[in-house]
Amino acid sequence: MKISVTFRNTDGEEWFKNYVEEKLGKLKKYLDRPVDVRVVLSVEKFRNVAEVNLTDNGMIVNAREEAKEMALAIDEAVEKVERRLKKHREKMRVYKGPAVRSAEDIMQGASGGMLEDLHGPRFVETRKVILNPMSHEDAIMELETSKNLFIIFRDSATEKVAVIYRRDDGNYILMETNG
Repeated sequence: MKISVTFRNTDGEEWFKNYVEEKLGKLKKYLDRPVDVRVVLSVEKFRNVAEVNLTDNGMIVNAREEAKEMALAIDEAVEKVERRLKKHREKMRVYKGPAVRSAEDIMQGASGGMLEDLHGPRFVETRKVILNPMSHEDAIMELETSKNLFIIFRDSATEKVAVIYRRDDGNYILMETNG
């Protein structure tokens, strides 16, 4: 964990840095890899403000706390970050499930064929389709000029969505929707 402590409107005392590092040390159990933590300690009139900014591979956790004493502000800010990390970790546990292993474990224990079986089918491309009104003959003509196996269009006679599919034997299949 890379920790940088910045002081604003106050003298940087060494025990503040040590105290921050000690408090942030308990966050290591929620993090899998080294992270960057920026702590800003400032004094504004009679308020002591502690800001903690934690960045971890795209995830950003910010906390800002004010208190009469700097140690109390640091404690509250670190507790807030800890709660957010716990919440994030629980979301990831629910999302991934308990049986999900890391990528290194999968690569070590699985061969090339088994790797596909573990993940199952997946989306490799997403396309947006504009439904152009056309007749069946126009759709077949457009399908023949393209390399696509099918074409989705709006039937100009019935105003229904239809799909024409080219079979391996060269014939076509027409699929129409009800509504």
